[in-house]
Amino acid sequence: MNLADVPKEKLSPGMRQYADLKEKYQDCILFFRLGDFYEMFFEDAILVSRELELTLTGKECGLEERAPMCGVPYHSVDLYLKRLIDRGYKIAICEQLTDPALSKGLVERDVIRIVTPGTLIDSTMLEDDSNNYICCLYYGNDGSCALCFADISTGEMSLAVPQETSDLTVRIIDLLSRYMPAELILNSQAMSLKSVMDFIRVRLQCTVTVREDTCFDLEQGRGTLCEQFGVSSLELLGISEDGADACAACGMLDYIHETQKRNISRFLSISVTDAEEAMGMGLNTRRNLELTETLRNKTRKGSLLWLLDSARTAMGKRMLKTWIEQPLIQPVKIMARLDAVEALTQNSVCLMEIRDLLDHVYDLERLMTRVMYQKATPRDLKALSMTAQQLPALKQELQKLADSRLLRSLEQQISPLERVSTLVENAIVDEPPLTLKDGGVIKDGFQEELDRQRRIMNGGAQIIEEIVQRERERTGIKGLKIGYNRVSGITEVTRSYFDQVPPIISGNRPGK
Repeated sequence: MNLADVPKEKLSPGMRQYADLKEKYQDCILFFRLGDFYEMFFEDAILVSRELELTLTGKECGLEERAPMCGVPYHSVDLYLKRLIDRGYKIAICEQLTDPALSKGLVERDVIRIVTPGTLIDSTMLEDDSNNYICCLYYGNDGSCALCFADISTGEMSLAVPQETSDLTVRIIDLLSRYMPAELILNSQAMSLKSVMDFIRVRLQCTVTVREDTCFDLEQGRGTLCEQFGVSSLELLGISEDGADACAACGMLDYIHETQKRNISRFLSISVTDAEEAMGMGLNTRRNLELTETLRNKTRKGSLLWLLDSARTAMGKRMLKTWIEQPLIQPVKIMARLDAVEALTQNSVCLMEIRDLLDHVYDLERLMTRVMYQKATPRDLKALSMTAQQLPALKQELQKLADSRLLRSLEQQISPLERVSTLVENAIVDEPPLTLKDGGVIKDGFQEELDRQRRIMNGGAQIIEEIVQRERERTGIKGLKIGYNRVSGITEVTRSYFDQVPPIISGNRPGK
């Protein structure tokens, strides 16, 4: 049964709500929240039941025939999302926006985000040692071209403009081979680059979305770009006002905003790179050199990256992988790195101290992203605090290596984040639960009102006894008692004290 062929007016109210949302997100699988489950219906249910090997059932929908249905528990949804994302699908997450217990009539629902291969931020869906890039390729009618690469999980964004030469498609393929994006968005004109499209389909095998030309429009996009990066003109970013690079950046921001459904302030800067500043290598060359994986088994072990990787943090592993995949060709930058390596190797004590400190540094880039997108768990916040506590000592060690211009610059960029670590340590328990809904996250004594509410929840009998003693003293009724059931509280006095009961509640009657 295909939902598009079903008359909406014949559907039940709940199913009509589903149909309206599905119409807006036809290229996505709609995860429709119903209580403790995400449900799929009609063709989405058939697809998901096949891909995830779930039982296909049915649901009354107002038609003579039951609608095909399957579902997954909301508390373990990430496991199912990961499997669908790996197969190249997009998922629209529809949540309940109002409390079902308080709603009159139909619960309000809407899509809060779209999960795609290139827009993942959840740690369970990402590899710690690799970036997850999304690419926006813009190709203009005049032959101009630009590629914008972004990693939403870390907040990185960069622009590359291939030089206008006869082998433009080779330059584009080289850039795509360099970043290996998980998802590609492009304008309709880019579809005319036949060799690039063949490479994407056969070798890159990533999810591709063709966007309408309005998504790359500079009339509104130019202002959005300036506002996003806090500049008055694009030229201050190194971006042309009307060029393909501006269109590619606009298209990227538009797509991220559409999928995340919220402020994308995580992107604080955009780097404009020269497409020729790194060594040009085709995909076959990269594979034959076994830079990051072996040619035979496609595994990390045995590759150049495996041999060199002694990084202590996930951030360091990603950076090393990027450096190996994009070898520098500019002597000045190469010498700056070599000087930094020399400064570290000549001060072995300082090097060991830095390595020990980095052992306690978590993935700060992705932690901050989850915090800004309100996806952080209590343990994420604790990890953020533990990382921040290492930063003052790390700055002190780097100050000992000031002879290296690169290391000196890195030290100056490190913020101690003392306010962050102090707040988290004062507020969050030493061993927080996995999720916020488990409770017990905030320390006793951090917030007076919270402590009072906890005493009410956990010490109800004692609080009632305090009320009884206070009311006995106030009224002079020594035999006053307070009882309660699941519905209400009950005040009891013996008949001999009935005349002393104050007329607080109309219709007082003797309890005994």
